[in-house]
Amino acid sequence: MQPENPESYSAPAQAIWPAAAIPGRPGAHLRAAQAEDADADASDGARACGADAADTPSGLEAIPDVEPTLGSELLDELRGRIAQFVIPPSPEALDAITLWVVATHLQAAWQHAPRLAVVGPAKRCGKSRLLDVLTETVHEPMLTINTTPAAIFRSITEEEPPTLLVDEADTIFGPKVAEKNEETRGLLNAGHQRGRYVTRVVGNDHTPHKFATFAMAAIAGIGDLPDTVMDRSVVIRMRRRAEGEKVKPFRSRRDIPALHDLRDRIHAWARPLLEEAADLEPEMPVEDRAADTWEPLVIVADLAGGHWPRLARLACARMVAAEVAAEEDHPSGARILADIRRVFYAQREADSLSTEELLHHLRQDAEAPWAEWGRGGLTARELGRLLRDFGIKPGNVRMADRTQRKGYMRNKFLDAWRRYCPTVHPVDADPARGEG
Repeated sequence: MQPENPESYSAPAQAIWPAAAIPGRPGAHLRAAQAEDADADASDGARACGADAADTPSGLEAIPDVEPTLGSELLDELRGRIAQFVIPPSPEALDAITLWVVATHLQAAWQHAPRLAVVGPAKRCGKSRLLDVLTETVHEPMLTINTTPAAIFRSITEEEPPTLLVDEADTIFGPKVAEKNEETRGLLNAGHQRGRYVTRVVGNDHTPHKFATFAMAAIAGIGDLPDTVMDRSVVIRMRRRAEGEKVKPFRSRRDIPALHDLRDRIHAWARPLLEEAADLEPEMPVEDRAADTWEPLVIVADLAGGHWPRLARLACARMVAAEVAAEEDHPSGARILADIRRVFYAQREADSLSTEELLHHLRQDAEAPWAEWGRGGLTARELGRLLRDFGIKPGNVRMADRTQRKGYMRNKFLDAWRRYCPTVHPVDADPARGEG
């Protein structure tokens, strides 16, 4: 006999995300979350399913809005101001820029100082205009035009670090001048993490002195920045405006006072939250260095409330995923690993492939660069050079006809595939081989 009101067999699990912080009430968001947990009817199993769902973009979209604060209103206003002058490549990029600007006003709270890499394929993509807006809204802007590395790190203090603004970075990191600017690159790399210093001798007696490097930085230029800088950055890939896309001209006399007024109101809201921001450890939709880089932006969103906790996590997940995909497509990065993974998959996970056969399949991919690599296509020597950085070397392999040739064993790639192109036919999805 059926009960009169049968319960559903499986209730849909909801994504469980940490509540946004409540400014001026440290720990209140945690107490509210605990109260909700106590009242919830969902089982522990359903909560576990919900947490798994939240790892996906669809789960992130389900994050509910929370009570808005003055901070959320200021973020909305700043977002609108930025959009007046530039057209970022996506709504997520605009959200990220907005959060990054506000994060500069809480630098003393952060363990990591995210870089904002504003890059584009050509001139007139809005990179310098965006830097103009940032200059008037970030905390303590420091333009580094014709500034030596020594002058920069002597201007950085641990208590109130400036926000570094670097325009035309391609003139610093371009192939003809890169070696001359290794010290600048080292400064930008070291300054991503608190507690990294440079030591220089000062005074007539040449006394060693440690200088702080920790400071947030926005870096704009044509083409990608050095890999070590990009890896520590929230990347904004600007593009030239299309016909019909309109922006407001930037006029210093008219626009700077309004931007300064907004900057000062943001600072007044943020500074009382410094200690609370330093104590927060939000759940992140990404891991490792990407999580370190994006954490300040997510904390700002949680402090502000409203729709910003959801927008911040969506921007983080989608923009990091886009950069991972871009890295996999870059010939000098993990592209060669991803394409070799596709070859082995197409060959039904053969135990090995000869170098000749592997090169043949790589060159056959019309969308890959290998057929036109160098003068006559990718060679065995170039293939070996590209794979050497990943610890993969050719060797003697036994073919189906029982002959031996130079080639590559599939199992030599497994670790590199998992690390550098995990989304391309994941090897862990092949339990028959005991690789999961």
